[in-house]
Amino acid sequence: MGSIVVVFPKKETAVNIRNLLVRGGIDISGICTTGAQALQYADNFDEGIIICGYKMQDMLYSELRECLPETYEMLLIASPDKWCHELVRGVVGLPMPIKVYDLLNTLEMMMQTMQRRRRKRKEAAKNRDHGQRALIGQAKALLMERNNMTEEEAHRYLQKSSMDSGTSMLETAQMVLTIMSE
Repeated sequence: MGSIVVVFPKKETAVNIRNLLVRGGIDISGICTTGAQALQYADNFDEGIIICGYKMQDMLYSELRECLPETYEMLLIASPDKWCHELVRGVVGLPMPIKVYDLLNTLEMMMQTMQRRRRKRKEAAKNRDHGQRALIGQAKALLMERNNMTEEEAHRYLQKSSMDSGTSMLETAQMVLTIMSE
């Protein structure tokens, strides 16, 4: 499972929301007061959910969303007038004042959506043909040779790069081969 991080400018608010979620049976990876701290958490996990307010100490929710990988979702908790026009892609909004039931149900829905996406990615990886596997193997071998990586490190690098760029692992492997072969 990915990470769930609570980010609010006031630490007390973040702690209160974390406590609500923990009582509801949801594990929280961390709490923060700045977007930069949330991005540090995001770097440590492949996917996750950021629960935040409209404005952190160092950035707005929309700026944080732009910096997050595509595999992260965001749950914005703010008064509707802050986001009534339109939410940024990858953001779900909950109006203030918040109801515990709504918070838990929305978060559960978001976690199920992440789980479905994860299953789809694994299924796509299983359905690769021999040529595609060979191409990914060549990219791994090149990374291992040139960057002194283990096979696991090379695989992880390709995975993380593909998630960060929003491309498939096959497309990322092709890019690695193209760039490193020049």
